[in-house]
Amino acid sequence: MDKIFISHIKQLENGQWLIQPNEEHQLNVALRAKSFAQSFGLPEWGYTLGMLHDEGKKRQSFQNYIRKVSGYDPTAHAEDEHRHAFVGGVVAKRRYGNDSVVVNMLSNQIASHHRGLYDYDELYELLQHGLPGDYEECDYDSNLHLLVKELELFAKCKCPTRSDYNHLARLLFSCLVDADYLDTEQFMNKELASMRGSRCPMNELLPMLERHISSLGALDSEVNQLRKQVQQRCRDVAASQRGIYSLTVPTGGGKTLASVLWAIKHAIHNGQQRIIIAIPYTSIIVQTASTLKKIFGENNVLEHHSNFNPDTIVDDYQRNRARLATENWDYPIVVTTNVQLFESIYSNKPSACRKLHNIVNSVLILDEVQTLPTQFMQPIVDSLNAYNRLFGTSVLLTTASQPVLSGEIKGCNPQVRFNAFESITEIIPAEYRLSERLKRVEIEVDDKGVTYDDIAAEMCKHERVLCIVNTRRDAKEIFERLPSEGITLHLSRMMCPEHIRASIEEIKKALSQESSPIRVVATQLIEAGVDIDFPVVLRQEAGLDSVLQAAGRCNREGRIEMGHVKVFRIEGRLLRGHIKDANEARKSLPNDCDMLAADTMAEYFGQLYARCDDFDKSNIASMLYNPKELCFENAARHFRLIEESGMAVIVNYGNASGLIESLKHDGVSYILMKKLSAYSVTIREKDFMSLYATGCIKEIVTGVFYIENASAYSSTVGLQPGNNTFDEIMIV
Repeated sequence: MDKIFISHIKQLENGQWLIQPNEEHQLNVALRAKSFAQSFGLPEWGYTLGMLHDEGKKRQSFQNYIRKVSGYDPTAHAEDEHRHAFVGGVVAKRRYGNDSVVVNMLSNQIASHHRGLYDYDELYELLQHGLPGDYEECDYDSNLHLLVKELELFAKCKCPTRSDYNHLARLLFSCLVDADYLDTEQFMNKELASMRGSRCPMNELLPMLERHISSLGALDSEVNQLRKQVQQRCRDVAASQRGIYSLTVPTGGGKTLASVLWAIKHAIHNGQQRIIIAIPYTSIIVQTASTLKKIFGENNVLEHHSNFNPDTIVDDYQRNRARLATENWDYPIVVTTNVQLFESIYSNKPSACRKLHNIVNSVLILDEVQTLPTQFMQPIVDSLNAYNRLFGTSVLLTTASQPVLSGEIKGCNPQVRFNAFESITEIIPAEYRLSERLKRVEIEVDDKGVTYDDIAAEMCKHERVLCIVNTRRDAKEIFERLPSEGITLHLSRMMCPEHIRASIEEIKKALSQESSPIRVVATQLIEAGVDIDFPVVLRQEAGLDSVLQAAGRCNREGRIEMGHVKVFRIEGRLLRGHIKDANEARKSLPNDCDMLAADTMAEYFGQLYARCDDFDKSNIASMLYNPKELCFENAARHFRLIEESGMAVIVNYGNASGLIESLKHDGVSYILMKKLSAYSVTIREKDFMSLYATGCIKEIVTGVFYIENASAYSSTVGLQPGNNTFDEIMIV
C-alpha cells in the first residue's frame, strides 16, 4: 500500500481504508476531460490536462500530508511544503516548451485547477520554480505533434480573433476542473454521484411542449391567434444552421413559449445538447421556470439564481439532483440570470468555470436583451461571438424592444465604438406587423412637472392602476399619499424577496376578482416579466424601452379596447446615470413618432448609444485581448454587471427569526443561507454603518447581518430604519 501514490482516501464504515491511486484518478480525469473537449474539437488537449493535473501528488511531502490529515497514518511527518497543483504546470512547460499557447492552454489550467486561473505575470513567476526535489518524474508522454496539429486545425477552421483566446483557455480549464470534481465525487461519494442525471434528449422534450401548446388552443381570441402564428413561424424556420438570431415579439405575443419551441427544434436539427435561458430579473426567472417545469417536469428544468431554494422541491432525489446541477448545469434546460451567465463566462474560479463546457453546443436564449448594460456591451458581444464561432452555440436574442446590435456601434465620440454581431437573423418578418396588430395601449407623454400629491390624486381617479417609478424613495413618497381604501400595495427592493413574491401574488389574485379598487406603486422590479394586467399604467419618465416594458403591464390580455399609459415627470427630481441618458434618448425622438414601431426603437437605441462614453468601462479588452498577456484574475475581479454598492442585511419578516436561530445553533450551511437570502435587503453602505454603530444591526456569524427589531420592517413598504429615505438611482 505504501508504494501507491494516493490521490484520494476514505475510511469505510467497517473501519477499512479505500484508496484511489493517483494513476487511476489522472486517467479517469483525462478521459472525462477528453470527452468534454471533444465537443469543440480539442480532445487531446483535454486528455493531456487530465493526465498532468495531479502530477504534484507524486511528492513524498504530499503523500505524508494526505496520510496524516485523513487519519490513515497519524504518525506521518507532514510539516514540509506540500503544494501539488503547480507541479503539473511546470511539467507541461518543460515537456512542451515555453510557448505562450502552451502556457495559456496547459500550464495555467493545471497550476490553477484549485485556486483559479492566474494572471500571466504571476503565472510566469510561478513556473520559474524548479520541480520539487521529492517529485517522482512520471513516464506519461503525450504526442506533442498531435496537440499542435489539433490546435492549428482548430484555429484555421474557427478563425479565432485576439479576443477569442481567453475563452478557449477558460473552456479547457472548465473541462479539466469539472472532470476533476466529478471523478473525485465518484470516488468519495458514489451515492451523491449517482444522482447526477441522465439528460433527456431534445427530441423527447419537443412532444411535451407541443402537447402543452395544443392544450392552450381552446381560447380563440385575436391575441391567441397571433400567438399561434408566431409559434408556427418558429416551427417553420428552426431548422437552420447555428448562428445569431433574434425574436422580436411585443409583450403579450407569447414570446416565451415561442422562443423555447424554436430553440428545441433548432437544437434537434443541429444536434445541440441543451437550452440555456438567461434572464435579467429574478421575478421573470421564477415565472418562466415555473411554467417550464409544469411542461417538462422538475427533472428537466434547472432553476439557478440567488433566490431559488432547492428545498422547495418535494422529491428528495430531484432536490439533490438540482443542487448538484447548479455546479455544472448538466440539465436539458437551464434558467438562470444574466449575471450568473456572463460573470461565469469571465470568471477565473473553478467553481464558476466548471459549467462553461456545458454551454458548448447549446442554444442560448437571452431574454429581455435590451437590458444588457451598455457599459459592458463589448465584452458581452465578444463572448457571444466566441461561443457561437468556436463552440457551436446558437444565440437567440428575445425582446419586445430589440436593440441595434449588428455592425459598428458608435458612441459619443469617434474613439468610443465597438463591432457588434456581424449579422443577426430576425425570425419574425416585418410583414407580420406584430406591433401594429398587438397594439393594446395608447401612450401619452406629459412633460409638465407634477408633485407626489398630483400623482396620488391621479391614481385615485382609477379603480385599477399601476404606477412605476425609478427610485425607492419615489415609490414610498407616492404610496404614503394614497388612501387606504381597497387594496393599496407598494413594491420596491426595500422589501425582501419573500415579501415581494407574496405581494405580487396578492396583486394577481386581486386582479382576477371583480372587487374593490387596487392601486399599486412599484419600482422597476415589476416592469418586465411579471404577468399582471392593469387598464391604466403611469410611468415616471425613462427610456423608451422602459416605457414599453411598463406598457406591457397594461391591457396585456386585450380585455378592453385600448389601455392607457401616461409618462410623467416628477418636479424637482433629477435623473442620473443610465436612466438620464435613456430618457434623453427617448425625448430626442420626433414628437409624432409611433413609440411601438420597430423603426422608432432602432432610432432610440441609436440615440442611446450616441450618449455612451464607454462600451467597456472596466477595460476588459486590455486584460484579455493580448494572447500573450492574459489577466484572468484581474478581469474576473472587474467584470461585475451589478456593482456591489450596498450591504445586505437580513430583516425580521416571515420565518427569518427562526432561520436566524438555526444559524446561531447549527452554523452556516449552503441550504440555510439559500433560505435566508429570501429575507435579505440591500442598503447603502453609509446607512449600514450608521445602523451598525447604534446596535440596530447585529453580526450573527461572520458576514451575516440581522436587524432583529421587527418594528424596523413594515408589512407595507419594507425596511424602515429611522428616518433614512434610502434614496438611490438604480434599476431595481
